[in-house]
Amino acid sequence: MQEVSLSLNKELIVEKNLVNGQWVDSSDGKKIDIINPINEQVIAQVPDATVQDVEFAAQAAKKASFEWGRFTPKERADLLIELSNKVLMDIDNLSQLETINSGHPISVVGGEIKSGADRLKFFAGAGRTLEGRSAGEYANGYTSIIRREPIGVAGLITPWNYPLLTAITKLSPALAAGNTIVLKPSEQTPLTTLRLAKLANEIFPPGVINVLTGTGEIAGAQLAKSKDIDIISLTGGTETGKIVAKIASESLKHVHLELGGKAPSIILDDADPIVVAESLKWASFWNAGQDCSAATRIIITKKNYEKVLSALVDSISTLKVGDPSDSATEMGPLTHKQHFNNVEKRVNESLNSGAKIILGGKKIGEKGFLYEPTIITNVDQKSDIVQSEVFGPVISLQVVENEYAAIDLANDIKYGLGASVFTNNVGMAMEASRRLKFGTVWINDHGAVTAEMPWGGFKESGYGKERSIYSLEEYTQIKHVMIKLP
Repeated sequence: MQEVSLSLNKELIVEKNLVNGQWVDSSDGKKIDIINPINEQVIAQVPDATVQDVEFAAQAAKKASFEWGRFTPKERADLLIELSNKVLMDIDNLSQLETINSGHPISVVGGEIKSGADRLKFFAGAGRTLEGRSAGEYANGYTSIIRREPIGVAGLITPWNYPLLTAITKLSPALAAGNTIVLKPSEQTPLTTLRLAKLANEIFPPGVINVLTGTGEIAGAQLAKSKDIDIISLTGGTETGKIVAKIASESLKHVHLELGGKAPSIILDDADPIVVAESLKWASFWNAGQDCSAATRIIITKKNYEKVLSALVDSISTLKVGDPSDSATEMGPLTHKQHFNNVEKRVNESLNSGAKIILGGKKIGEKGFLYEPTIITNVDQKSDIVQSEVFGPVISLQVVENEYAAIDLANDIKYGLGASVFTNNVGMAMEASRRLKFGTVWINDHGAVTAEMPWGGFKESGYGKERSIYSLEEYTQIKHVMIKLP
């Protein structure tokens, strides 16, 4: 593998937390090393926030929430649009940080940043259009008014797979609805979120946006526990979501969870194998499969199985895997060592249960966390490789007799985030969309998203919606005001 790593501009890196408009270290001075996933070099050190740090940030956000909540929707929208414009102006710097910290290929990361800027603008406008039941006399002698108000302080916990995009996706509706925030990015990938905080600090009043780096066990848990946090929103693994929900239940705060996925892609007899293979090449291996919506379980009806398998091998074999700083790279490394070890372990264990590797299945290079795009067949429905979220460049293939057997297998899992169906039969596509127990169902594609449409799961994939007006509504609470008439 040729080394073409970016020469990191150290001036881009922010290595302090933002609390009440000020840049601060952790109260005990402890730091976390930030690692480049392509060469395992330390590229930065950020604060390891303590319980005291979280409480200080929550109190600052609470103090700022009164005035921020009284900004008009237009005033809040203007600031969100200004931040969106700053993000676009800073796209080269943000792209460099995301590539070096997260391993996202430089060839595609700019699109993620543009998507984030678009979400800021969407919620800026959406925050000006919230509606409720009209005021009126619903009881004799009284006029009733519905107020939609901000919840207060939002504690936002974001993952390492899409650091900047997820941070923007969460903070945009929270701020547009009039909440202040305390945001904790993943301790593995905080650099673009900290730079976003620097951009935002030039725009928003002190205390409206607070960003803390730290571990989930300490900082994340305290966000869920703090009495000054009114809503907690987490994107992460299902087990982490259960822990956060349990802690948050002690204060009965609002909880929003976007959790794991194990997305099936159903390929029926009439689907074009070449079209399917080209679609899944990206839907399954975008961001090295580190995507809760990635198509990981490919369920193919019997008549089409061999053709689809052959087309998948041909298409996936062409993926250019390597240094994400290389503009030719299409798939970069897994983001951190612990996760790489887990993916490797899951694949190796699947072989012990009778699975067969058709393509890939090995580490690339001595340094870094590159892993080959991998196709596994001969898997049992109850096996770990099918039932558990691997979250890497690994897909399993299963063969079934017909479309109804495919839907049954697709639903036979604890997750319910995204699913897809490839067929030219419109009636069957609609029937499948009704039967599949997933928050999003794609027809003849997999993974396409837009700011206007909701994203969220069923079952153990969590509850609540990201993006769309539905997400905005979740950061508000409804109040009934009843006035007795003379």
